[in-house]
Amino acid sequence: MRILLFFDLPVETTVEKRVYRHFRKYLIQEGFIMLQQSVYSKLVLNGTTANLLKNRIKKACPTKGLVQVLTITEKQYANIDLMVGFQQDKVLDDDSRLTII
Repeated sequence: MRILLFFDLPVETTVEKRVYRHFRKYLIQEGFIMLQQSVYSKLVLNGTTANLLKNRIKKACPTKGLVQVLTITEKQYANIDLMVGFQQDKVLDDDSRLTII
């Protein structure tokens, strides 16, 4: 399964910029990779792990702005069509980084 996280946070004041940076760093520490600006993705093992991760994200969410989470299967994620632009080769977006304990 894959978690897609979309967020739109205000960045007009210095406090809002700090909150934005803190949330973005939190996502990276949780293992998310950036697909586009303000769109992050993380590979998870199953639905239970996805729910636990969503609960942790909910606790770390800023009070202002918009944060949305979408859970999809790997088959659905593999059907993404690239319309304009180029695919990044340096981003590792498969399950080779997944460690099963």
